[in-house]
Amino acid sequence: MTPPSSPKHSASVIFSSDLIFPSRGRARPYCARRLQPMSTAGPGPARAGEPSSSRRRSADDAWPEPFLEALAVQVAMAAATTSGKLSAAPAVVALFQVCSSWRAISQSELLWQNLTRGVWSRERQRRPTWRAEFAHCHRLAGNFRRRLCTHSLLLLDESLACRRLSLSDRHLAAGFLDGSVRVFDLASRELAATFVPNPSRDVLGSFSRAISGLLFDRPGRLVYASQDGDIHVAALRDEPARRVRTGNAVEDGTLVDFAGRGGWWVGLFAGVPGRSLRVWSGGEGELAYVGGSLTDPDAVVGWHMFTDRAGAVGRVRFSDPGTVVGCTASRMFVVALDRPEAPVAEIGFRRGAAVEAVDACEGRVMVVDEEGLGKVIVARSQEEVCRFNTGRRRVAQPGAMNWGYAVVCGSDGAVGVWDAVTGEFLYAFRERTGGAAAAVAADERRVAVWCRATGLHLWDFGHS
Repeated sequence: MTPPSSPKHSASVIFSSDLIFPSRGRARPYCARRLQPMSTAGPGPARAGEPSSSRRRSADDAWPEPFLEALAVQVAMAAATTSGKLSAAPAVVALFQVCSSWRAISQSELLWQNLTRGVWSRERQRRPTWRAEFAHCHRLAGNFRRRLCTHSLLLLDESLACRRLSLSDRHLAAGFLDGSVRVFDLASRELAATFVPNPSRDVLGSFSRAISGLLFDRPGRLVYASQDGDIHVAALRDEPARRVRTGNAVEDGTLVDFAGRGGWWVGLFAGVPGRSLRVWSGGEGELAYVGGSLTDPDAVVGWHMFTDRAGAVGRVRFSDPGTVVGCTASRMFVVALDRPEAPVAEIGFRRGAAVEAVDACEGRVMVVDEEGLGKVIVARSQEEVCRFNTGRRRVAQPGAMNWGYAVVCGSDGAVGVWDAVTGEFLYAFRERTGGAAAAVAADERRVAVWCRATGLHLWDFGHS
């Protein structure tokens, strides 16, 4: 693998059995007092008044292991915050090389668990050790930054119009305008399951069954919702999808977007004033909240979505497990799930937002306005993290964001990637989609894009 192009990330790390060290050779030992390189020839004779090497080692050994682990986590988090998550590993490397006792904590699984959770927000262990989990996340992030990926075309069917995409560790789901959902196995790149709407269900218009959102809320389980408000749960086995909520469009309006996380589902509706947001808990459709006025100005457009292929009205996303962000072309609100009736923040847009490009991750929200200016902001405080220019004005440009990168599609088939912390443009994928994209999804490992002319594209950063 080629080294990173940025000097800040040039210490691409290898996780050996006893230490992380830079891949360009073993790092020189460091002095415990100043963290400066010192000679490897030996300590030499002690000077008058200077403590002996054995006494210095005793002082080093006196540091308690819990303190050193807490210090390592603090150093890693500080580096990740100020210089990006790829800087966390080199910072920890330097700490481990202070002396042998500090180096010994690199064997602690509890340390790697805390580092992985703190730096990479990874709560579930997928590999044999937390150390391997941290290494895997670091390599994926480096691959993502340097465009080290493989490209696949999973499906080409010009008769289909995709509206939503969702990724999990093992599957990719695509929801379509006709109400069908197709699930692909990411290991084999093959179609794993297909779910179609119930033909006997009464419909209000040609597009009432169109998919408005879908997600994998747990391994092997898919949840998807349609514009008429129906919500289905499907196990990825040879079983039909089960409807857990029957929509009532007359009372609720059109379900324009749907998202979920951690046992919570959130739907954004348009058509009935004062009922923009619905929150369900428990993962089975138990209603917890109804209210909000975010989409009140879009009520008429919401009703037209049943019969016309209207543009996107709004998006709803989880910025973190307890915070929901709702956005339309004119304004955005942020609500906490424990008090959804009282928005944490609400802002208006002077220049309309491209709703298709709204996404959220790790407490931050990406919004691209009609002039092509993208911003990443902290959801709860509205503090600006960075801004970037997509160079595309007044065109629908679907976008997605993972923990560190913003992905925005252009009408010319280009898919660009920006650093979501600094706003730096990194690259465009070599493979163009061949036309305007209709849907995009991204996680820490993959990017998926649907273009009606060329089908479902997948870029995988885990095989390089």
